[in-house]
Amino acid sequence: QVQVVESGGGLVQPGGSLRLSCAASGSIFSIYAMGWYRQAPGKQRELVARITNDGSTNYADSMKGRFTISRDNAKNTVHLQMNSLKPEDTAVYYCKMNVNFKMDYWGQGTQVTVSS
Repeated sequence: QVQVVESGGGLVQPGGSLRLSCAASGSIFSIYAMGWYRQAPGKQRELVARITNDGSTNYADSMKGRFTISRDNAKNTVHLQMNSLKPEDTAVYYCKMNVNFKMDYWGQGTQVTVSS
């Protein structure tokens, strides 16, 4: 079994920053891709950023230049540094891990609210 747990969400003012973290534990040999997704009320879940085990990254256009994804392979963790946050970034942020080249595991989500 694999568990995926996010942390670091909260309330922040527009223009502020937050750092999300996600850790995977359990029967893990390797994690190919780690990604962050988000879902705002009434909207579909969308990709925020993704990083593969060779360090290749891709970002949604609206996050480029503001968000940075990074990973620590030794700790099976992924981070998302979010700067210059906007009210439209408000959503539940989910972490997804592609484990052992077999299955995707999702975390339970962490709420990010950007409001003054």
